[in-house]
Amino acid sequence: MQKLQVLATIFIITLSFACGNGQKSSDHNKDTSAIATQQQSNTKSILVFGDSLTAGYGLDDPQADSYPSVLQTKIDSAKLPYKIINGGLSGETSAGGKSRIDWLLKQKIDVFILELGANDGLRGLPVTETVKNLQTIIDKVKTKYPDAKLVLTGMMVPPNMGADYATSFKAIFPQLADKNNMTLVPFLLQNVAGIRDLNQADGIHPTAKGAKIVAQNVWDKLKEIL
Repeated sequence: MQKLQVLATIFIITLSFACGNGQKSSDHNKDTSAIATQQQSNTKSILVFGDSLTAGYGLDDPQADSYPSVLQTKIDSAKLPYKIINGGLSGETSAGGKSRIDWLLKQKIDVFILELGANDGLRGLPVTETVKNLQTIIDKVKTKYPDAKLVLTGMMVPPNMGADYATSFKAIFPQLADKNNMTLVPFLLQNVAGIRDLNQADGIHPTAKGAKIVAQNVWDKLKEIL
């Protein structure tokens, strides 16, 4: 068990009908247009905001195989009126996310999933700075869309960063989730990190198969609030 826990941390991380003639056809087109508009207005948006894990780094087809894309498949299968927006950017830090979030919030957001911090940890950045940046991102979302539902994905850093740092870093996520009334995914890479067949050659980023498990980790929590 201890060996599995170590492996799990070692590999942690480092988005009208054609018009006819006649009144009957015209009325039909009006009705169809109204239905289409209504359906469009009923579709809600889920922004998944993160780094290379969210972007689907290294996957042959990120638009199909990244975990946000797999989440969309699950949403569609459940016939839920939500559209995933992949806001992942490889190499993103919490500071970078803080600068980038405003642009993405120009579109209406109903659910916000925050997956950031791993690159901060891999660089050994102060935990206090990561907390501050993540809180700023959360505050921006809450200010612009106060009714949006919020989800936070937990992460960890390798033990070679030092036991105190690793412990403090891991605690960031449950603390922020509790403070901001966010749904917490305890560990994004649960059942994936450290498993060779589920990770790419770098030992860091999930394969398409691994991404499906990551999506399930998120879905287990996300489905409860949709």
